[in-house]
Amino acid sequence: MKQLTIMVDDRVGLLADISYVLGAARINIESISVEVQGGKALINVTVKDDKRAEQLLAANGYKVLESDVLVVKVKDTPGQLAEVSKRLRDANISVQSLYLVAKGDGYTLDALKVDKPKAAKKLLGDCVLKY
Repeated sequence: MKQLTIMVDDRVGLLADISYVLGAARINIESISVEVQGGKALINVTVKDDKRAEQLLAANGYKVLESDVLVVKVKDTPGQLAEVSKRLRDANISVQSLYLVAKGDGYTLDALKVDKPKAAKKLLGDCVLKY
């Protein structure tokens, strides 16, 4: 799965504008995280049509970076994230970002951006969702 990252100066209405651009094009946001630090907004989104979304956002003046993310399904119990993190650490794979995509039925879906996606996918193969 691809993650689109938009980093821009923060302003009132930024999220409304970005979500409008995608919604008007009938591109559904699968997951999103937003953080503001030092006047800069960092917005990570996943969508099914990442190429089209990237083109639309760029056409509307947003600089977009694309990266691979893995979506992993793990049991929603204490220590499960620690177990996944430990497996990655032991394989010398660095987690660059992580966010919760969904939660329910005793499981969580977490999006992971790592420095070695192919190795992580092989390592975590038992819990990586196929897209």
